[in-house]
Amino acid sequence: MSVSNQSRAVDLRVTGTVQGVSYRAACAEQARTLGLVGYVENLDDGAVHVVAEGTPDAVESLVDWCHDGPDAASVDDVEVRDVAPEGHDDFTVRR
Repeated sequence: MSVSNQSRAVDLRVTGTVQGVSYRAACAEQARTLGLVGYVENLDDGAVHVVAEGTPDAVESLVDWCHDGPDAASVDDVEVRDVAPEGHDDFTVRR
């Protein structure tokens, strides 16, 4: 029973008030709860970048969560691109 053919990976760019509001930590916690792997990081332009991979349902759940984020965040937009899975081992918080 292979999971690879049932895997989805996305690259997200989240804009709004998403830095300095614990967005990365909350996103990582949500992703780990959903069993996803990948990473989240701040971008120099004030956006947050998320790469996540796992089951299609779990990925979609994280994408939905990213539209709201943690309570202190104010999300304006989430750009979603489907990408090839990179085979991450876990979900990490970068810079």
